[in-house]
Amino acid sequence: MWLNNISDLVTWLREKRARSVALQFPAGLKRKAAGIADALSRQGFSVIISGDPCYGACDLSLELLDYADVLVNFGHTPLLTHPRVLHIPFRVDFDPVIVRSALPLLKGTAIGIITTAQHTHLLPFIVDLLREEGFEPVYRTAGGRTPEPGQVLGCSFEAARIPGISDILFIGTGVFHPLGVQLATGAHVVALDPFSGHAVEVDAGKFLRKRHALIEKAGDAAHIGIIISTKQGQNRYDLGIRLLSLSDKAFLVFMKEVSPDELLNLGFDAYVNTACPRLAYDDQVRFPVPVLTPAEYEILCGTRTWEDYTIDEMLCQ
Repeated sequence: MWLNNISDLVTWLREKRARSVALQFPAGLKRKAAGIADALSRQGFSVIISGDPCYGACDLSLELLDYADVLVNFGHTPLLTHPRVLHIPFRVDFDPVIVRSALPLLKGTAIGIITTAQHTHLLPFIVDLLREEGFEPVYRTAGGRTPEPGQVLGCSFEAARIPGISDILFIGTGVFHPLGVQLATGAHVVALDPFSGHAVEVDAGKFLRKRHALIEKAGDAAHIGIIISTKQGQNRYDLGIRLLSLSDKAFLVFMKEVSPDELLNLGFDAYVNTACPRLAYDDQVRFPVPVLTPAEYEILCGTRTWEDYTIDEMLCQ
């Protein structure tokens, strides 16, 4: 649900017999915090608000449950099941007919459809439109980190792995998700921005060349820090231990927030990221030294070939 009014949320809180509630928002929704807090306060609830960054359902402020009966996380679908946590995804509408602008770029008639959590509610309408245009669209529920049909995350492209499908239409903004889908599946991927109507065929070649250059640069590192996230939904300690065994130059570094300043202060010549996969990809330009993915580190250490390059995902959490 999303909040045209707070009645559904109030009903849930009263079913939980909650008297106090903690609210958590991602950056794009934080300005709604005061209004929602005020509305809940008028209904008799004691309200506290998390002011920390929130990057997804993997980043819950569970420590606030020491001060409140329940935690409400806005903007994300559920990842970690917790009886005192409610997730309220944020839905964004667009006119499904905009999909027609991407059709000339598709190579076949059988196509997989994927999107982000903001738009999954529109997929049935898009499927109907594509069938009218002579296509055979299909989307699937991957489960795990992506509980909604057709949903992909920056850390999981499993919903794009559709048997028998080699054409994928991604509907959403930005280039990271469709790049990840192409690298994860090897499919022909068309990315459509549902607001501008701009559609492009995805080519991961430039992205891979940049990543190859980072691996080469990291080869000169005297010491390498393997980042382990202390966030429950991002912790891959077992993976970090396995990577640690590949080189005597590596050391485990536990962090909650992975920031350029903190990496600079730690002073390692390179890092391996086992926290949120998007950190190594999206934030590399902000980091002072190379930040590799686990697969890239394996290439550096000689236990994986470049031809076996794979996008970093959290499939099993």
